[in-house]
Amino acid sequence: MGETILKMHGIQKYFPGVHALDNAQLEVRSGEVMALVGENGAGKSTLMKILTGIYSKDGGTIEYFGEEIELHGPKDAQDKGICIVHQELNLMQHLTVADNIFIGREPMKGPFVDQAEQNRMTRELMESLHLTIDPKTVVRTMSVAKQQMVEIAKALSFNNTKLLILDEPSAVLTDTEIDDLFLFIERLKKTGVGIIYISHRMDELKRITDRITVMRDGQYVETLETAKTDIPEVVRLMVGRTIYEEPKTHSLCPPDAPVILEAEHLNSVDVKDVSFYLKKGEILGFSGLVGAGRTEAMRLLCGADPMDSGTIRINGQEVKIHSPQDAVRHGIGYLSEDRKRFGLCLGLSITDNTVLPSLGRLFKGPFVNDGQADEHSEGYIEKIKTKTPSTRARVGSLSGGNQQKVVISKWLLRDCDILIFDEPTRGIDVGAKSEIYKLMTDLAAEGKSIIMISSDMPELLRLSDRIMVMCEGRVTGEVDIADATQEKIMTFATKREVG
Repeated sequence: MGETILKMHGIQKYFPGVHALDNAQLEVRSGEVMALVGENGAGKSTLMKILTGIYSKDGGTIEYFGEEIELHGPKDAQDKGICIVHQELNLMQHLTVADNIFIGREPMKGPFVDQAEQNRMTRELMESLHLTIDPKTVVRTMSVAKQQMVEIAKALSFNNTKLLILDEPSAVLTDTEIDDLFLFIERLKKTGVGIIYISHRMDELKRITDRITVMRDGQYVETLETAKTDIPEVVRLMVGRTIYEEPKTHSLCPPDAPVILEAEHLNSVDVKDVSFYLKKGEILGFSGLVGAGRTEAMRLLCGADPMDSGTIRINGQEVKIHSPQDAVRHGIGYLSEDRKRFGLCLGLSITDNTVLPSLGRLFKGPFVNDGQADEHSEGYIEKIKTKTPSTRARVGSLSGGNQQKVVISKWLLRDCDILIFDEPTRGIDVGAKSEIYKLMTDLAAEGKSIIMISSDMPELLRLSDRIMVMCEGRVTGEVDIADATQEKIMTFATKREVG
């Protein structure tokens, strides 16, 4: 690792009623990957917004290549060679790769964009980064991983980029795509660029980072050398306590528990003859590689997609589910993997989101009984320990873990007996994960039945009583948790033929 690029020291930031950063600090060297970790609300995003000129600091100093600087906006930071690639991609899907990279900086030929020159510049940039991406490719036709590479290439196209911030770059990538991303980052390090890598995936830290800076409650905790550190210690520093999630060794669902749901021979465009059952009080895991058809099968159950054929029984009675409303009437609640898009109304309050599926019960004449709505919301905030200043707080202002708790609250209030959790802890920090795990386990113990889709193998082994494995739209295996191993699950997940 080379010279010190960045030193942030004693950084303070205040918002009305909140001391968001208290003596925060960060150091990054040339050619290193510095992990920045902490629970949601630890101050990572606020610190990065100060570094990229979005927020002004209220105290402390920023040294950049040994000189103290002040940042007067995002363009000022970019001009100094500080660039960020956000977790949520900001590409224009209908434009080409070249159009996206040079938007606002297009080479001109008279009054028109010089497309040939723009494509040449893009091709040259891609070759310098060892990327095989055609400048003329329309972005919407590309995989998420390739789009991520385009975002990074765009950041580096400003030529003077010396410090690159990657915010949860692997959150929506497959294992193979993550391998490609890490290979790219390794090549980037060799050019001398310093990289700040923000991630909730603890297993990634050992693979890609050189040092780890830990934040908690807006304060700097410690900086560790990755090679000399074990991940449980990093987690302990993040949350202030020891967290260890043991794999389940046996099913906690009673052997004589009644079957609450049966799905037989479900078929659609993406689902091929899928059958399974779910018992009362059971957590049934669904595993498989991305594109295996897990989510698609569950969308048939909750009426979000049309079913070509198949039978669904609840408590032994055949039911017809043609819409999400039908599913809710039959006691099925679906918690989408994309909670911000499909699970919540981010601009509305916690109370509004909690009571939304149950509004029919809350009318007082032609109006909603606001007092009763708040009472329900407060009850679930207390029951599942949602961290919020009030029931009227906007859901979009909460951390990922607390947003997930609001989604759970609305289906508990609707009294759904069957809950489908699709990637329940995606984008949630380790401390909040532990809380969600306990909540799901408690719900199962109370008699709720849970289907859990997860790409996180330790999560599946920690929570499931039984695991169904899918590949290319079909169920290729079923494993009791007592016999489950990662190797056995992966064998089924890559098995294209049944039997």
